[in-house]
Amino acid sequence: MNAVVKDRTTARVGSPLIDEVLSGLRRTPKEISPVWLYDELGSRLFDAICQLPEYYPTRAELKIMELHAGEMAWRLGQGVALIEFGSGSSLKTRLLLDHLESPDVYVPVDISRAQLLDTAGSIARDYPWLRVLPACADFTRPLRLDDRAAMAERRVVYFPGSTIGNFDALAARKLLTSMRELIGRQGAILIGIDLKKDVATLERAYNDSSGITARFNLNVLRHLNRELNADFQSQEFAHSAVWVENLSRIEMRLVSRRDQRVHIDGHAVDIKRDEYIRTECSHKYTLGSLAELAESAGLRVHRVWCDPERTFSVQLLEPR
Repeated sequence: MNAVVKDRTTARVGSPLIDEVLSGLRRTPKEISPVWLYDELGSRLFDAICQLPEYYPTRAELKIMELHAGEMAWRLGQGVALIEFGSGSSLKTRLLLDHLESPDVYVPVDISRAQLLDTAGSIARDYPWLRVLPACADFTRPLRLDDRAAMAERRVVYFPGSTIGNFDALAARKLLTSMRELIGRQGAILIGIDLKKDVATLERAYNDSSGITARFNLNVLRHLNRELNADFQSQEFAHSAVWVENLSRIEMRLVSRRDQRVHIDGHAVDIKRDEYIRTECSHKYTLGSLAELAESAGLRVHRVWCDPERTFSVQLLEPR
């Protein structure tokens, strides 16, 4: 069955987007939403990052899915509406779809329209019995489901890749709460969680020797230049990724090589030498801290699966 796109992005340039970016750049420290990392090139670079030897999360999560997708599917039940937030290439999703019993509909949600279309089309071809209804959208904003998905008795949000780690505690609780509202009382959330570990392993994963993560990080500036009429000079910034212990997170940063003034749609922003712009945070959890976060969003941890080295977990959350 052919995939149908429901385009709900806010990609069209307008003052709210510009105001949001300017507000972040005028904070201390400066920051840019990680949403701006993911244009078409950014999505391809992230897929390349997932293949790097230093980047353990993808391998660990794939191992979990290979070992336990059958049990996950059994616990999710038959006839589910599977809603994947940040679908990307949907590699791990295929392992789940291969085991699910008669899923009713698959709704991949991604902000990168080009990659979403490619992925949805590929899934539709390889699973011709499955109705695929992709939504081009920012999943941090309210998501309106297609009627078929909205009316499903068992709605499941699949959120792999530890993307929840990109949000601080308040934003993560808000996102989980919105997921809980989306799935209803009979639904579930299947979520990937990167676990806290030694600092050397963490920093190496975000500072790869081939420089692909640096290209991915710097691409946010090119994306802003193209979409918001900005004039960042990417060569005037350096990629950095550091562990912040008291916040239990890796911070990806763009560090200014000199004093400079940049413009966003004609609005000036001054950046000092060695000042950084935070582009992404990746929080790492313990099993206990994730359970506390879930509880605060009205959810409970129903089941936990870990890789043999216990570097990563996939968890099944259900409404309390």
